[in-house]
Parts: sequence; structure tokens; C-alpha cells
Amino acid sequence: MKKNLAKAITTLASVTILVTSCHDNKKPGYEFMPDMYRSPAYTAYEASPLTGDSVSALPPVAGTVSRSQMMLFNYPNTPEAYELAGAELKNPLAATPENLLEGQRLFTNMCQHCHGEKGDGKGSLNITSKGGGPFPVPSYTSDAIKDLPDGKMFFSITHGKNLMGPHAPQVTQEERWKIILYINKLQDDALAAAAPAAAATTPAATDSTKTN
Repeated sequence: MKKNLAKAITTLASVTILVTSCHDNKKPGYEFMPDMYRSPAYTAYEASPLTGDSVSALPPVAGTVSRSQMMLFNYPNTPEAYELAGAELKNPLAATPENLLEGQRLFTNMCQHCHGEKGDGKGSLNITSKGGGPFPVPSYTSDAIKDLPDGKMFFSITHGKNLMGPHAPQVTQEERWKIILYINKLQDDALAAAAPAAAATTPAATDSTKTN
């Protein structure tokens, strides 16, 4: 009796497996409460029974500011606004080790290929670093940039400047300020490294090496 029962169970299982393996893949069978785990697809901003006004995705309320935005940036891309941003905008972030480290990471990913690892304008995509060319990238310690206000840097990252395109879609406002913190550090490091060399070439330094 037990042998017959075991044989019947084995046969039934084999038949079930055989029938299951031969079913149409396009018709997987019955699903219980499929809406619990298989969400219906709707085209964005088109008709949907889920919302009162029959649209599947609602646009932000007018005037909404993203949580990632630290402040409203109301400076249009004009020369006058560029000067105004330089006078008014101040970096709201402190130069903490954490902010500088994040600024370095962002600079490496977004800026280094043109501006160079040290901010000297000798990036891998700058053809002037390979023997000259018509598209020079200035050094951060050049006379034109070494005293550039943070607000102008922020403006340039946001809107772009000359051949540099706008980077607002790539980095948030907070990330832009962190990049500027790191640029300031690169400037300070370069100027500090250049100071002893400049002092060694002054007349006073030269005279001190002479013997009486």
C-alpha cells in the first residue's frame, strides 16, 4: 500500500513538472492580487486614475526650491551680474577637513582634467600642456585669478565662463562651494611653495651669501 502511494505521488509530481515546463511563457498563469507587487505603468503627466486631476505625476509647486539648494541664486548670466556676485556672494561653508576632502574629490572628478591636479592649468585635456595651443587654461595663481572672489568662482561654475561650460547640472550649490574651498587651498599651497623661492632670489638674500 505504501509503495503504491509513493509511486502515485512520484507519478503526480512528474506529470506536474512536465505540464509546467511545457506551458506558454507568455501566459504565466494566475496571479493573486498582482497589484500588490506589480505596479501598473503610467506615462508621466498623462491620464491616470490614481490622482484627482487624472495625471500620473505632478509637477512641483510654483516657486519650489530643491532641498539641495542652499540659497536662491538670482544672478543672470550677464557681465554686470558676474561683478555683483563677486561682491555679494560669500562661501557659507567652513574649510573643515571633511569639506576639503569632499571638495578634492569633486575637483578631481569635475575639474582636474582641464585645470590640472595642482590647479596650474595643465590638465590632461588642455592641449597647451602638450606644447601649446589656442585654448589656454589659466593657473589659479595667475595674476588674473589668484585674487578672484569666491562669488565670481561660484558664478563661473554655475553659468560657465569663456570656453568652460556651465556645471550647475553636474554639481549642487553645496558641492560648488566645496570645490571652491579646495581651489582656495590649492592657491594657498602654491603661493606658500613659491614664497621661499622668491625670497631666495631677492637682492637681500643674494647679498647675505657674499663673504666680507
